[in-house]
Amino acid sequence: MQRTAWLLALSSCLCLSPRVFAQTPVPVPVKVVIVTTFEEGNDTGDRPGEFQFWVEGEHLDRKLPFPGGMRDLRTNADGSILGIVTGMTIGPSASSIMALGMDPRFDLTHAYWLLAGIAGVDPNVASVGSAAWAKWIVTDIRQEIDPREAPPGWPYGIFAIGATRPDEVPDPKRLWGSEPMAYALNPGLADWAFHQTQNVALMDTPQLAAVRAAWAGYPQAQRLPFVLEGDTLASDSYWHGKILTRYAEDWVRIHTRGHGRLVMTDMEDSGIAEALTRLDHMHRADFRRFMVLRTASNYSMQAPGHTAAESITAPYVGGIPALEAAWRVGSPVVHALIAGWPTYRDHIPGN
Repeated sequence: MQRTAWLLALSSCLCLSPRVFAQTPVPVPVKVVIVTTFEEGNDTGDRPGEFQFWVEGEHLDRKLPFPGGMRDLRTNADGSILGIVTGMTIGPSASSIMALGMDPRFDLTHAYWLLAGIAGVDPNVASVGSAAWAKWIVTDIRQEIDPREAPPGWPYGIFAIGATRPDEVPDPKRLWGSEPMAYALNPGLADWAFHQTQNVALMDTPQLAAVRAAWAGYPQAQRLPFVLEGDTLASDSYWHGKILTRYAEDWVRIHTRGHGRLVMTDMEDSGIAEALTRLDHMHRADFRRFMVLRTASNYSMQAPGHTAAESITAPYVGGIPALEAAWRVGSPVVHALIAGWPTYRDHIPGN
């Protein structure tokens, strides 16, 4: 009798299974995820943040609720391009990407991820309004003492965990954490993206020209906005000034073992990289398909003849040009990936 009841129950489950599975939505296969970190107001039609140029330029007209993030997601008509606003700083940005990666509505296993956001730029390397494709993301987990208490001769009070002074390579025997300090992006993909966009004309304005003119002795800071390759330092601290720019240059060099070069400073990249690393381990994303494009809204230090305190509170004359540059440089790469999808779905360009 018990055997008969068990068989009847099993038969009932098997009969119901097709209907149950038929009600389960099939995940949308996303081709490109556009990652931005903030938006000023509405997604369209007002003063833009990082998201608005993408929403309007790529026709991300479909809004999808996203309780695990900061704002609604947006997609184009067929769902091949998905846009997200993560929120600023390392924690919120990492959490938003993890929430998206675990969202059952989307198949992200073959998606390319394009982080397109504004940043501070090192005036030793590039000018405001410029755009840089990164091969390295460095984070700023560190030891620090107030520079007024630093020993004589220290250039700043920041030094690496495992080191005993600034600008010193950490001793592996003295490390007390396993957190990564640098994330190596796919260099072939970065080179491919750069070559797709190196000749893109970027916005220039009379205000930008006036700012560049103040940078006597810094030839790269006086150039018209241009596209280059260079790396990012992510920090939850909004730091600024000549001394801390020197620290950031040293920090990127140390933690990439001399392979990286500081160009852009931001507050999210390492959190996003860590989330994508973990999603890759879970086979829900492919870290090799992660691209970082940062565009310069301001310099990371004061111009000659000014103080850091004056400079850090100055208006961002490069804001709108940098916001537009992120879309103007990033969109050709998105379009190339979509157009070449029969190849790029399984074969990453540049590899």
